[in-house]
Amino acid sequence: MTAPVVYDHHDITHLLTPFFDRQLIIPFLEFLSGKEIYKEEHILKAKMELLMGTKMVDAVSEVYELIGEKIPHELYEKKESIIAEYREREKAIDKVVTAIKKLEDEEDINLDLETLHRELQEDAVDAVHELYHYGKLQYDTGNYQQAIEFLDLYGALAPSSDKFSMSVIWGTMACHILNQTWDPALDDLKRLRSIIDQNAATANPLQSLQQRTWLIHWGLFVYFNHPKGRDLLIDHCLVSDQQYLNAIQTQCPHILRYLCVAVIANKRRRNVMKDLVKIIEQESYAYKDPITQFVSCLFVDYDFDGAQKKLKECEAVITNDFFSTACTEDFMENARLFIFEIFCRIHQVISIDMLAEKLNMVPDQAEQWIVNLIRDARMDAKIDSQKGHVLMGTVDVSVHQQVLDKIRGLMFRTQALCTNLEKLAESKSDSTSFGAAWSSDHF
Repeated sequence: MTAPVVYDHHDITHLLTPFFDRQLIIPFLEFLSGKEIYKEEHILKAKMELLMGTKMVDAVSEVYELIGEKIPHELYEKKESIIAEYREREKAIDKVVTAIKKLEDEEDINLDLETLHRELQEDAVDAVHELYHYGKLQYDTGNYQQAIEFLDLYGALAPSSDKFSMSVIWGTMACHILNQTWDPALDDLKRLRSIIDQNAATANPLQSLQQRTWLIHWGLFVYFNHPKGRDLLIDHCLVSDQQYLNAIQTQCPHILRYLCVAVIANKRRRNVMKDLVKIIEQESYAYKDPITQFVSCLFVDYDFDGAQKKLKECEAVITNDFFSTACTEDFMENARLFIFEIFCRIHQVISIDMLAEKLNMVPDQAEQWIVNLIRDARMDAKIDSQKGHVLMGTVDVSVHQQVLDKIRGLMFRTQALCTNLEKLAESKSDSTSFGAAWSSDHF
């Protein structure tokens, strides 16, 4: 996709799109068209360029009309060619679809490849491959529900070792994402993750890294739309499997933006903040934005003025980000909680008027907000309403907790050392690095 001439330096669409299929990029452009980050004419031209690589000729015609340009004759010829392909594919699947319906109507018969082979009295593998090609054609033309039906039918009949089996899962996941059906999309995500991890022992390490990188990016649709998505992002990329964290550090450190948003916007996952802070510090040379800088200011430098400044920038960045925009309110609220919780922990006496000014509240509102903060955070503190002060108690960290923190720090330094050694080894390898991963029509 041709990059627009002007773009906001905090927008990372240009970093994300190389890891997506063409049709998954279109929602990005539709989102950005209302944000005034790019010129509308540039967005429409980028959209046209994307669509020209698909078989969605009617959508291309609509873009031509919006731009005010005449629809080229070649587009009409392409449409006729696609209609002819439809007829050819429909004719190819007619016999196998008829056989499948007949077998489904019969009782006590398990529909599988062997049964279909007996019914067709010919090689059923080629017939099942026709189902795949027809489902792929439906996807290419934007008929996502039809594509799911035929790709699922192929998946139910074809053996797991079939040459199209992996591509079908990617394809059905793309269809579910574009249909915004998040439960089945999550199922596809888990299936792909399981297969990639199972194949890791025998697959080329670069190929496994490539697949994990693509899965992380495609998963962002699920992570930020499914009700359990933010928890899953933290678990998948920060907690459960070091391989996916390695993929982020090696291939796509910009994903740290979404890990930060997921952790800060999620009150239940505060326990992983220390781990996240260490990773952000390790990768600060490769990627930084107001969100990661906010975390550094608050949790590393204890720079509260800097954190407040970055928090204002964070609101604009998150609002204009395709994936995290829905998290804006949760992120801002919890970020403020983090700021004032840490501020309270390192000061013994705090002026309510000063906090009220920072919160843009009247003192009475600020006092109530602080009461709730103290209760939720279980801090040893009390409020002197007459003097307008918050009086903080002291909390001693147990020896056991200090030991655990040091062990955790050693673990992350060891992981960082291993990662750097792997990067050094890869840089000396003769293997060709891949940046754009799979092509846009990989399945």
